[in-house]
Amino acid sequence: MPIESDAEIEEILGYDHVAVVGCSSTPGKAAHDVPQYLLDHGYDVIPVNPYADEIFDREAYDSLSDVDEQVDIVDVFRPSEEVAGIVDEAIARDDVQVVWTQLGIRDDDAAQRAEDAGLRVVQDKCIKVEHGRLKA
Repeated sequence: MPIESDAEIEEILGYDHVAVVGCSSTPGKAAHDVPQYLLDHGYDVIPVNPYADEIFDREAYDSLSDVDEQVDIVDVFRPSEEVAGIVDEAIARDDVQVVWTQLGIRDDDAAQRAEDAGLRVVQDKCIKVEHGRLKA
């Protein structure tokens, strides 16, 4: 079951390294403004976007599999139909603890696969809203 409790979400928000799959270089888009908020609150944000070379003065990776830095949370800003592939990439890594899909994004089958592989899953919630509500 995807995580719903405030206590578990607050614990997850204690992780530092967040790979943002679908991170945008365009201010005003949620996929830009949410990661910017995370940066502003001390998180190590790792942008993943195959169409950008750099976002937030950091290298943007083409895929989660290409990230050579530590990743605790995979924050997904891609359509629900792309979640399964991202979950497969997260499972293949040995550092990912959490797969988090943003508001309106969910794939229950992929979430179950992630949980079966030992990952925690938060679906259909904005990490910025949850952080602001529980940590700010």
